[in-house]
Amino acid sequence: TYEVAKRGSGKQQAATTMAFVRLLKDLMRDKNFGKHIAPIIPDEARTFGMDAFFPTAKIYNPKGQNYLSVDRDLVLAYKESAQGQLIHPGINEAGAVAAFTAAGTSYATHGVPLVPVYVFYSMFGFQRTGDAFWAAGDQMARGFIIGATAGRTTLTGEGLQHADGHSPLLASTNPAVVTYDPAFGYEIGHIMRDGIERMYGPDSADRNLMYYLTVYNEPITQPAEPEDLDVDGVLKGIYLLAPAKAEGLRENSPRTQILASGVSVPWAIEAQRILAEDWGVSADVWSVTSWTELRRDGMAAEEEAFLNPGTPARVPFVTQQLAGATGPVVAVSDYMKAVPDQIRQFVPNEFATLGADGFGFSDTRAAARRFFKNDTHSIVVRSLEMLARRGEVEEGAPSYAMDRYKLLDVNAGTTGNAGGDS
Repeated sequence: TYEVAKRGSGKQQAATTMAFVRLLKDLMRDKNFGKHIAPIIPDEARTFGMDAFFPTAKIYNPKGQNYLSVDRDLVLAYKESAQGQLIHPGINEAGAVAAFTAAGTSYATHGVPLVPVYVFYSMFGFQRTGDAFWAAGDQMARGFIIGATAGRTTLTGEGLQHADGHSPLLASTNPAVVTYDPAFGYEIGHIMRDGIERMYGPDSADRNLMYYLTVYNEPITQPAEPEDLDVDGVLKGIYLLAPAKAEGLRENSPRTQILASGVSVPWAIEAQRILAEDWGVSADVWSVTSWTELRRDGMAAEEEAFLNPGTPARVPFVTQQLAGATGPVVAVSDYMKAVPDQIRQFVPNEFATLGADGFGFSDTRAAARRFFKNDTHSIVVRSLEMLARRGEVEEGAPSYAMDRYKLLDVNAGTTGNAGGDS
């Protein structure tokens, strides 16, 4: 079932929302397991590409469908059934979380495990119904919470009410929620598999968890899974995605580390190319699948050291991963700076954060990213600033780069594209 997530999107572009939906479709088709999945969609099924579920899985209604739907002539027409598998409560997040809680506790209340998969605009989850998720955690609910159209700059055309720059922070306040911000479909596959095994598998030490995944509506070329993928790193929160390329760079070239999550990972890879070609700087790119889980691990290591004086302290996972990674760190995401800053104390390198603080900016994606200074060229300039302070590039390089890339002109932004719902 998970093979679909590993293949990538080939020559087509697909947002991580679509990569997730394709995986969910295959999980629902599994003859033994699929019947246990309960997708919950409050309103936006078509936006998420989930209208493909209507004809076969159907929308649950105990009384069946007693009207003619306006889209009845479409291939993917709205269909209700007493045997329906989809829960479709309308624009009603409170009702949707209630359905999630009911399904997520059915393993106890009915002795039948269901796997609720609640998909919504990320801005409308923990911000609007955070207390209901706290109650779900208190009731030991299990399931997947999918914050789609995530990030502060990916859906700016629909207004600032969709500009989610903070849901990972809100989710981090719930001790039952495991939060991920994956960049690619193959990461989602491993995270979903891990979530199902931890929440429902026989070998789990703590099953009372809810997995929150943020996925995006910006189409990108989804890469196939690398053969030597650090799966442990994916699940624990960080892995080396793109080591610096040595070709064309002098042996002792200045070095920097770029840590990125979610939709910002492709920007980091482009920044890696520009730093090498324009400035002779080598950069390693790390995919941070979970700033929050890295912080929790680091805090747990500190607590263990505090309560066991005189014994060797455990090194936090993020510190282990970055051991030997030289040069300053630039951390970037499409969320407010406080999200990547969660790991700052566990990284010994000089550390800078790029993010999207504030309400939002209604313009193109590229303009919004230039406005917030978390786009590709902002990564380049921030890296150069830190290297210049260390005397590793010329003192005037950052100022020259700012002028060259027109960093103060929102209309000069080039990061991202303009298309796609899912």
